[in-house]
Amino acid sequence: MIKLSDRVYYTAHNDETDRPVLGYVQGDRYALMVDAGNSSKHAELFLQSLREERLPYPDYVAITHWHWDHIFGMDTVRAKAITNTLTDHQLKKMQLWKWDDASMDLRAANGEESPVCNRNIRKELPDRSGLTIKSGDIVYDSRLTVDLGGVHCELIRVGGCHSEDCSVVFVPEEKVLFIGDADCGGSKTENPLEKTEKLLALFESLDFELCVRGHTEHEGRHDFLASLREDIEQYRRESDKRSV
Repeated sequence: MIKLSDRVYYTAHNDETDRPVLGYVQGDRYALMVDAGNSSKHAELFLQSLREERLPYPDYVAITHWHWDHIFGMDTVRAKAITNTLTDHQLKKMQLWKWDDASMDLRAANGEESPVCNRNIRKELPDRSGLTIKSGDIVYDSRLTVDLGGVHCELIRVGGCHSEDCSVVFVPEEKVLFIGDADCGGSKTENPLEKTEKLLALFESLDFELCVRGHTEHEGRHDFLASLREDIEQYRRESDKRSV
């Protein structure tokens, strides 16, 4: 468990089976977890870390987007799940999916899931017979503020190149921003320049000092915003090449 302040913590990512960062914000009355993990084992490991640090069990779990590595632990975490409307729609769709090898291969072939996700799901969960997809208990449209007592979490749907439903969790009193995978994506997505410029404008408007991404170490505001500006310049160069 990595401590960013007296109220904000996270557990590190693990690339072996694509386990993302899981965040935690402790208020005076309630606690909130950021993302639920990519399996029951991942979620249980996080909860064990809380017990070791003598931190309260989370009352809420805020989901940054619908991808498997951020939501498969939802059924294990006995907390109220908070999602935006787009995420909740996709989770309800996934509740109808089958998780045997043949069904997963078909979704990968149809483009519903990536081959990389397919492989990592099998590595993390060789037995998927008991997999349960949970939808949101609290669903918001574009923005929601959760008062934990002495500290607030602002959930903001930002979209971006990675997934249309991406949300971030901003903790203004602690000046920490959890962004999940909102900055991921790349030039293969539609309108990456426009999407990344919108992300940059939003992030510049938030008064944060530390940024926690979904699959890397945390970093300071300056370095994070600089990396987004570099992405924007790359997309502009690629756009200029296509227009020649």
